Amino acid sequence: MSNTRQTIVLAGAGSVGRYVYEELTSDDRFDVVIISRRKVQWLEDQQATICLSDYSEDSMTSILNRTNASVLVSLINCPTDRYIDIHRTLLQACLNSKRCKRFIPSEWTGNIDDFPLLPAEYAISREPFRKTLKETKGVEWTLFNFGWLADYFLPQSKTYIPAEPETFPIDPNNWRACTRGTGDEPQSWTCARQVGKAVVELLAASHWDPVTYVVGEWSTFNKAVEIMESFHGRPLKKSYRSVKKIEDSITACIHNEDTIGLGLAHLEQWTIAGASACPQERTLEQRDKYFSKLEFSTLEELLKLAETVDLV
Repeated sequence: MSNTRQTIVLAGAGSVGRYVYEELTSDDRFDVVIISRRKVQWLEDQQATICLSDYSEDSMTSILNRTNASVLVSLINCPTDRYIDIHRTLLQACLNSKRCKRFIPSEWTGNIDDFPLLPAEYAISREPFRKTLKETKGVEWTLFNFGWLADYFLPQSKTYIPAEPETFPIDPNNWRACTRGTGDEPQSWTCARQVGKAVVELLAASHWDPVTYVVGEWSTFNKAVEIMESFHGRPLKKSYRSVKKIEDSITACIHNEDTIGLGLAHLEQWTIAGASACPQERTLEQRDKYFSKLEFSTLEELLKLAETVDLV
C-alpha cells in the first residue's frame, strides 16, 4: 500500500473488535472509524470515532464515503439467518463507495479449505456468501481465520474475550474440562491480541489471498489439559462427550427445534472433526508472506504472559 494514511472502518464493536481497534489505533498508518447500532461504553471511554448505523445500504455507503474509508472490516456476529443479508449490504456499500474497495467479511473461524461447511450453520450463511464474493468484481476481499481464540484458556479477568464455558472444552474459571471425542483431534488457537496485530499487518499489505490464516499453536485438547494442569499445579475436573453423544444431541435438538442447543452441538461437531486446525503449510507460508514481523504465542507462553500483565 502507499504511505498515505488509511481510514479503516470496523463494522461491529465486540470483543475481538476491541483488540483490532486497539492495535489499529496504536499504529500511525491508520485512522479508525467504528460502526455500531448503538453507543458502546468502552468506545466512548476511548473517545473512538463512532458512526451509528442501521446497516442499510444507504447508511453504509454514506459512512464509507464520508470517512473516505479504504477498507471495511466486519466483526459482526449475527444470527445465521441474517448473516447473508447484512454482508451483501456491506459488500454492495463497498461497490457503491468512491474509495472503499477492500473488504474483510466476518468469517473468523478455522480450516475453511478442508471444512467449508463446518460449523454446520456456516453451510447456510458463510458458504453462500463466499460464492457471492467469488462472483463479485471490483472489491478485493479475504476471509480471515485463526482457529479457536487462545484467550479461552485464561481467567476472564485477563482478557476482553467473554468466557464460553459451554462451548470451549476447557473452562479455566470453574476449573473443569470436557473432552469431546478422543481429545486427540488436531486443533489450532491464537491469542486475540495477536489476531488484532495480524489484521493490522494484513491491512498494510498490497495484495491479499482469498483466504488468510494465522495460528499461535497447533495442538490437541488432551495436550492442553496437561499443560493447564502442569502450569497451575492442580487437576481439572473432567467430563467426556463421545462422538455418539454429540450426534445424538444434534438429532434431538433438530427434533425439538432447540436452536441454541443445536448451535452448541454443531460446535462440538466442528471440534471433533479437527476443523479448527488451520492448514499448517499454507498458514506458515502466509506467516512469512504477511506476518513475519509478528511473534505468535503457544499456550504455555500465553499462560506465562498472563501472570505478568493485567490484561493480555
